Amino acid sequence: MPLQTPAVTAAYRRLAEVYPALEITALDTHEPLPRGPGWTGSDELATGGPGLDAHLAWDTAQVLRDYGRPGRPDVVAGFGFHRYAWPACLLVTVPWFTHRRVPRLAAVAFHRTTGRLAVRLDGFACLPDDPAAGSPGARVVPDEDALRREVRDAVAEHLGPVLEGFGPRMRRGRRALWGMVTDEVVEGLWYVGQLLGEEERARAELEALLPGSTAPYPAGAGFRTLTRPDGSPLPTRDRAGCCLFYTIRPEDTCLTCPRTCDADRITRLAATADGVLAS
Repeated sequence: MPLQTPAVTAAYRRLAEVYPALEITALDTHEPLPRGPGWTGSDELATGGPGLDAHLAWDTAQVLRDYGRPGRPDVVAGFGFHRYAWPACLLVTVPWFTHRRVPRLAAVAFHRTTGRLAVRLDGFACLPDDPAAGSPGARVVPDEDALRREVRDAVAEHLGPVLEGFGPRMRRGRRALWGMVTDEVVEGLWYVGQLLGEEERARAELEALLPGSTAPYPAGAGFRTLTRPDGSPLPTRDRAGCCLFYTIRPEDTCLTCPRTCDADRITRLAATADGVLAS
């Protein structure tokens, strides 16, 4: 049965309130995906042809413009995958986090320069006590563990074909590619959880979602806590993979990169925390 978009639009509206750079439109069943200049469909990325070429041309130009040097083609492909997968994962994880509803993504279109996403959905999973359980397109699952499986399956179902398109260009093995997906799932919802004022719950939910290697995801959420010299905690995580940004700027690594040592993390995290407190 067709999904009634109000089942998820409240979650997408809440996301837009805290992260206005991302605008999501949930399309009705018969509405076409937007096409034309700036738009790329998930089907085009999965095919790996001209649509993916156009998608990555943006990243190629951005790296050269912002850093004054070209990026390796495999590194640029990784950047391009991240910039699609990060918001695409939120299409699934945010409704789960805010409303305990897990949509299946039938098709997605992404506009590179404006951050807009248009998504056509194929039903959603929910718990028995959800007011939307009797809605068209609803699929009731028995408990929270089953709902978590729905999240993992929905993300894998959508991004698996996209990885097939990107994979040859990123020149990484299957484990490394799915490690990148793991990072997109975790870091996207972790960030949104902070914006919503629910960072601790977001970390707990993600640890339950990805407690360890859960096929096809090769690693868990990876959260751990560091300690400042004054004894106060600093939450961090270890990424399952590396974005290879160090090939552009060798002196600059991501805060959650496996290459970033704990001493550096503590210094940088403490400076960020102090800056927030001061403001």
